[in-house]
Amino acid sequence: MNTSVIDDPDITDTWCVTHPLSVQDRALMAQVRVLTAPNKGRLVGTSAREPFDALIAHTETPVDVIWRKDDVGGVAGWWCEPAGAPQDTAILHLHGGWFNWGSASAFRNLVGHLARSAGAKAFIPDYRLAPEHPFPAASNDVRSCYDGMLALGLRAVAISGDSAGGNLALALLGEGTQRLAGRVVGAVVLSPVTDLTLASPSWVSRAEADPFFVQAQAETLVASYLGRHDRRDPAASPLFGELAGLPPLRVHVGDDETLRDDSLDYVRRAVSSGVDAQVDLWLGMAHGFIGSIGQLEAADAALELIGQFLGDRLREA
Repeated sequence: MNTSVIDDPDITDTWCVTHPLSVQDRALMAQVRVLTAPNKGRLVGTSAREPFDALIAHTETPVDVIWRKDDVGGVAGWWCEPAGAPQDTAILHLHGGWFNWGSASAFRNLVGHLARSAGAKAFIPDYRLAPEHPFPAASNDVRSCYDGMLALGLRAVAISGDSAGGNLALALLGEGTQRLAGRVVGAVVLSPVTDLTLASPSWVSRAEADPFFVQAQAETLVASYLGRHDRRDPAASPLFGELAGLPPLRVHVGDDETLRDDSLDYVRRAVSSGVDAQVDLWLGMAHGFIGSIGQLEAADAALELIGQFLGDRLREA
């Protein structure tokens, strides 16, 4: 039976906020589990790119947002521009897909919602994917895109990312405040992959509850991305990096994810390093739940929190 239990005695409300599971969301998540059960853990390799993009693209289309193709820092991608958004600030969003899948186009609806909620324009780069382009190709593209955003004359940038994109976002932040030119005012990551050794306890404790991923599947995808590279390299696994000096950070993760503890362990370390960091833990939620905007009450509530945080950080810059 899939249940959500906070089983970490070190979690305190000073850095972890838990959100209850509503009756409506409980019923909807039960339906999700029935639908996904036959394919749990089966998405692997480049053949999974098309069905993955199709799944991501089902996020409800936001209103009053336009999309525009562009090239920023030599990396192609899409701008998501809400009506009335300032032109001197922006969000750099790094999409998910286990470093092997995903595209800026597929994530336009999700990022459009984030941008609209924050009242800021956002750019999604199409960073290179493994196995054709293994580590550190994606990280290099992210760095080039960030430099390109600074070259546009933006006075403030916020970083966001989901899953593998959360990994890339945190790795970029970990390069140091001097490298980031003091213009990154805050970051939000959704269910980030922070430990590519796949040693987080939730790979076992949430193995049954997670409706999508299994450890053997993740192992194949990580090997495709890293090859023989050291999995504890902070550029690949941000959990092992120096976290002191990071900008304010918010993390959102479902309690029923195998990646749950990647978030909890990272925020715990960040807070102990003096970072203004907090994790929002959503009971009963699975990976990517925020994409179900307009369906899951938890998704709508998380979107509001994310938009408020990013919007405040950019407006106050």
